[in-house]
Amino acid sequence: MVAIIDYDAGNIKSVENAVRYLGRDVEVTSDPETILGADHIILPGVGAFGDAMERLQERKLVETIREAVRLDRPFLGICLGLQLLFEESEESPGVRGLSILPGRILRIPGGDGRKVPQIGWNDLTFPKQSRLLAGIPEGSFVYFVHSFYLQAGDPSDVAARTEYGVSIDAAVERGNLFACQFHPEKSERVGMQILRNFLDL
Repeated sequence: MVAIIDYDAGNIKSVENAVRYLGRDVEVTSDPETILGADHIILPGVGAFGDAMERLQERKLVETIREAVRLDRPFLGICLGLQLLFEESEESPGVRGLSILPGRILRIPGGDGRKVPQIGWNDLTFPKQSRLLAGIPEGSFVYFVHSFYLQAGDPSDVAARTEYGVSIDAAVERGNLFACQFHPEKSERVGMQILRNFLDL
């Protein structure tokens, strides 16, 4: 069973639909016991970093997520779900993230005709081999919607990068912990392959 963590952060239904399309049983839940009993866990989300951390704390999910990672369950963060895994965000000064991985979330700089938020397709480069991105050709395009981006504290965690005025760490992988700033559930064939790779772990 795949558990999708429900903390009222939006974008949950499209992720649920994608997982069901790939033929997997899925439960959208905020129950810690159900989450920790799942074979795979997904933390989706769109919205503000500080608000999301507050909701995770209210639902007693911060320690649940940390425990899931400690138990080495395959875990995938998507968009805001990636950002929350890190230490802090310029979007919400003073708010501590889950701090499972080292790094900071920074605001995408404007200028040079760039629109912020970035909404649209960008290509990926791969600084290392990745189980999440197995079978995906370098240069493949995926779909982004974001105003903030990851600057990972440990370059060895970075599985994919893209460029949008700055170098953006677009996906990370450490053991069975994975996350992507882009939306695989909205990235057509490439995105479905990424989700399939995760679910096949």
